[in-house]
Amino acid sequence: MFLKNCWYALAWSHEVQGAGLLARKVIGQPLVAYRTEGGEAAVLIDRCSHRFAPLSLGRREGDTLRCMYHGLVFDTQGACVLEPGRKRPSPNMAIRSYPVVERYKLIWVWMGEPSLADPDLVPDCHWQDDPAWRSIPAYIHYKADYRLIMDNLLDFSHLSFVHENTLGGSLAIAETAPLIEQIDKTVRITRWYRNEPDLAPYLKGVAEIQGPIDRWNIYEWHMPGNVLNMDSGSAPAGTGAPEGHRVPEALQFHATQIVTPEDGKNSHFFWSYGHNFNLDDAVLTDRLAGRILEGFEEDKVMIEAQQLVIDQAPDDARMGYILVDAGLARGRRLLERLLAEEQQGLAVPAEH
Repeated sequence: MFLKNCWYALAWSHEVQGAGLLARKVIGQPLVAYRTEGGEAAVLIDRCSHRFAPLSLGRREGDTLRCMYHGLVFDTQGACVLEPGRKRPSPNMAIRSYPVVERYKLIWVWMGEPSLADPDLVPDCHWQDDPAWRSIPAYIHYKADYRLIMDNLLDFSHLSFVHENTLGGSLAIAETAPLIEQIDKTVRITRWYRNEPDLAPYLKGVAEIQGPIDRWNIYEWHMPGNVLNMDSGSAPAGTGAPEGHRVPEALQFHATQIVTPEDGKNSHFFWSYGHNFNLDDAVLTDRLAGRILEGFEEDKVMIEAQQLVIDQAPDDARMGYILVDAGLARGRRLLERLLAEEQQGLAVPAEH
């Protein structure tokens, strides 16, 4: 159900600060994240080896973590370095530590074979800390299987209905056939909506474009790590955006949406929505993020309701597939292939 040999987003960097501890579960494993005195991120299993007390109820001491049940102390590699009442800790008290990389304002954790944890495999999310873009890092918790969120992100036809008054605003989105491509472990979907009568509702009052527009959503779902990067925007109709010409008045955005499975029925959703215009207008950045959040909350309501129906459905119930499901079907097949390869012990090919 879950890929292990990949980098998962565990937390935004700002969620783990000072001597604070963050408890968060990833693919069913309870983890605790903290920072050393030097500011480096460390991740251990959130379970003391003695009586299985959660280490997230402990405290940081220097670069180590002390369990506050019986006082055992663990270093960043999971070794037990102190046991009260003994010169040396009892044998076999080490716990699991996890490879960590901090990049793009995120703390990434590798849940699989440590020897395969190549930092160069962290999915590219550089727009989140690129000075040419402005965005606000955000987080949503879903009570839903991560694959349902993946389906949602690979099928933008739902914008016409779920987001009719927010992110969508046009029936043309559902009626437009996208270009769907698969490049190794990435599904790329291109959608152009030409000569739309007006901007999407969430951009009203944000932009100055008047009259018909050419609108686009070009997004890539990188399967290991479940990262979606999306180039989107609107330009005055007929100014050449579909041919690659972005006029100065065009509104350009870059969204990053990352889905980390918590367990079989819960997920972490990290997102940012960057703009490359009016970079010094903090009010604009905040207003834009608020409007995007309205849309994501609509997704959350629908997907969590979908999960409840799935939980109550009989074992022989099967979902139907329609024309707009081509993208999500491609994603599901890719996931199944990668899961099968990992289960057969095949190493994940390097992607540099």
